[in-house]
Amino acid sequence: MQNKKTQLSVSTDVLEKMAELATCEVEGVSGLSKKAIDLKDVVKAKSAFKGIKIESINGALSISVYICVKKDSNMREVAEAVQLNVKDKIQTMTGTAVTKVNVIVADIDIEDPVEATI
Repeated sequence: MQNKKTQLSVSTDVLEKMAELATCEVEGVSGLSKKAIDLKDVVKAKSAFKGIKIESINGALSISVYICVKKDSNMREVAEAVQLNVKDKIQTMTGTAVTKVNVIVADIDIEDPVEATI
C-alpha cells in the first residue's frame, strides 16, 4: 500500500484574513490599523495596507499585526493575547508552523461609541 500525501496550499490573502479574524476576537482590540507603515511594501503589493504582513521563511510563517486597541485596555495583555490567538488559529487551521507573531500597537481608539453617534 502506497503512502499518499496531500499538500495544502493557502494563499496569502486567506492567511491574512485568518489572522485578522483571530486578532479581532481578542478583547481590547478595536480593529486593525489602516495606516500605511512602510510605503515600500504598499507600492510593491499594489494594494492598500491591510494591517497584517505575512512572510513565509523556509516553510514557516512570520506574521506582523498592526492593531488599534481600546482606550482602557492593558496594551501588554492585549498584545500577548493577540500573539497567542493568531499563532494558535493559523497553526490549527493550516498545519503550518508560525515562528513569530509581532504585534505592533499602531493606534488607540479613544472615541466613545455614544459620542460618535451625536
